[in-house]
Amino acid sequence: MSTPPVSAPATPAAPSALARRASRWAGLVLAVVLAAGLLGCGWLVYAGKIEWLPANWTRDDALHGELTHRIAKQLSNAWLPEQAARLERAGSWMLLHDTGPRVRSGCPGWLFLTEELQVHRDAQANAQAKLQAVIALRQKLAQRDIALLVAVVPDKSRIAAAQLCGLSRPAQLEARATQWVAGLQQAGVRAIDLAPTLAPLGASAWLRTDTHWNETGAQAAAAVIAAQVRAAGLQPTPAQAYQAQPGPLARRPGDLVHLAGLDWLPLRWQPQPEEVAATEFKEVAAAGPAPAEAAKGGDDLDDLLGDQQLPNVALIGTSFSRNSNFVGFLQMALGAKIGSFAKDGGKFSGSANEYFSNPAFTQTPPKLVVWEIPERDLQTPYEAIRLGR
Repeated sequence: MSTPPVSAPATPAAPSALARRASRWAGLVLAVVLAAGLLGCGWLVYAGKIEWLPANWTRDDALHGELTHRIAKQLSNAWLPEQAARLERAGSWMLLHDTGPRVRSGCPGWLFLTEELQVHRDAQANAQAKLQAVIALRQKLAQRDIALLVAVVPDKSRIAAAQLCGLSRPAQLEARATQWVAGLQQAGVRAIDLAPTLAPLGASAWLRTDTHWNETGAQAAAAVIAAQVRAAGLQPTPAQAYQAQPGPLARRPGDLVHLAGLDWLPLRWQPQPEEVAATEFKEVAAAGPAPAEAAKGGDDLDDLLGDQQLPNVALIGTSFSRNSNFVGFLQMALGAKIGSFAKDGGKFSGSANEYFSNPAFTQTPPKLVVWEIPERDLQTPYEAIRLGR
């Protein structure tokens, strides 16, 4: 009986040139991080930010690890963790093109907010709670003779889907905005989904490295919202005409570059920046009485005008309302000034709660509240809306 031949142990495959290059880069980044850590520790000791050898240390402290524990605790409260995090982000970006947990890279030059691609726990319950809150708010405003118009801003990943490349948008998100807006409309709330307006524009309506629309998208949204205001039969006041002209090209820092932790890098190492020409708006004087005739009335004229000179349209919402001249385009489309109370980072309830407790609302309420809401906030946990007295 013959003995089967014993196979020789397999020879490990030689690493590819790409793997060797990546390994060398990873080693270099690690060396830079370690060197930065050592230099940082030395500088903190030299500057007196930490005590290398605390005055009351003992030999037992060193033997039982107390000394290193105290130093580590001091380092954790210093700037070193932040610098280490920055270096890690830079290394991950330059080696692996990784943008961190809050940002995703799509096609070359395009960044997307991770939150837009997430399916939230209790998504339907959260959306229903917000739906009922808006319906209740509309009823309370109606009791004060105040109208409400809700405008839902679609996700960038929905409208600029052609720029997602390898990113996947969950199918569960496909109908969330249309269903939510339909629910409001069925309850008698005037509401509009801006997706049909922005979809034909596609990626041309959005900034590449930012979560927000660009001026093309903002202007299109403002036009359709103004049409809804006119359809409601409201005359926005005070009337004001505007002229618009493009400003000079300037670099537009993207908030997604900041969220990715890369905005501190030299520009040539950051994701490709973009330049935009911000529109400049100029008020056009309307025909009216001569200054002498207007002044003739004195204080009586001021009393007569009073609140009539305050905008009767109030805008609440998020940073979408504060980006790409949305307010300017909306005012121009309405032919009137508006009061803008939108809030960066306000999400669903933040701006509403601040405005409804503001004297601008409680003492001089508007005739119409326009509420801009991003699609990505529809299914996040609900924070109650509080309507002031």
